[in-house]
Amino acid sequence: MNFESRIDLSELHQAVTEIREQISKIVVGQPQTIDLLLTALLADGHILLEGVPGVAKTLMAKLLSRTISVDFSRIQFTPDMMPSDVIGTAVFNPKVSDFEFRKGPIFSNIVLIDEINRSPAKTQSALFEVMEERQITSAGTTYPMSFPFLVIATQNPIEQEGTYRLPEAQLDRFMFKILVGYPNLSEEIDILKGHQSRAKEDADRVEESISSVLSTEQLYSLRTKVKQVIVDENILEYIAKLIHETRRSKFLYLGASPRASVALLQASKAFAAIRGRDFVTPEDIQELLPAILRHRVALTPEKEMEGTNIEDVLKGVIQKVEVPR
Repeated sequence: MNFESRIDLSELHQAVTEIREQISKIVVGQPQTIDLLLTALLADGHILLEGVPGVAKTLMAKLLSRTISVDFSRIQFTPDMMPSDVIGTAVFNPKVSDFEFRKGPIFSNIVLIDEINRSPAKTQSALFEVMEERQITSAGTTYPMSFPFLVIATQNPIEQEGTYRLPEAQLDRFMFKILVGYPNLSEEIDILKGHQSRAKEDADRVEESISSVLSTEQLYSLRTKVKQVIVDENILEYIAKLIHETRRSKFLYLGASPRASVALLQASKAFAAIRGRDFVTPEDIQELLPAILRHRVALTPEKEMEGTNIEDVLKGVIQKVEVPR
């Protein structure tokens, strides 16, 4: 069905298409993951990528940063890392006979945190303020982050030795938890062909072939367009009912918070814009719900022992709430 958009989304559509093309030069498959990364970028939300080693979690984050003309930093979390290694620390400057704040690697535009669950809670808690308020407070002084500020964290769901489970308050600050799976057979063959054709090229040169698509100003403009996407009152009620259903579910002892409702609203607007629409549909909400909620809700101990799948519980939540027409 053809319709005339009330918002000019041509620039957004072109940018999204070009970013997809740039990333697909190296990454094979993963179209849903890439779309969710773009959705979070346009909705100003942080991302947690979970998957076994070798499925291109880190690579996709690095390539996304290359498509935007912004600063990028990578932090490898380890068990001995301290909060000051992330946010920075006060250092005595003998020239002025006073302490000055030396910024840590978190002061960047796109920050990749590799294996976030490798560091203990003390270091993880250093991210609480900066992820929510886009600022760091040290010794009574507040240092705001520059626009844009996006955290992309990765974790391995298999290994338990030497890892520390992320606290609920930390998880709730991520807009999405994206599960990155294995490629199918044809995609894996294409991966091997790509590596074979690039065998003589240096790995860094391959990544440098990715071109910048967006400037900071253009990204700000696109986010402004996304905020204008129309959300009918029925859709707002639908979001609220879905979130409330997680709090009533007998399978869950921890339901989703109002922050989840806001994240679902913001993400659905960006997702609709990426799909070329200036309005949100119930299908947008349903498609985004698992990535929004899978890390914000928790199974009851009984259901966890029974091996109940959180994805199935979220499907049941969707089925229980009447879809607006």
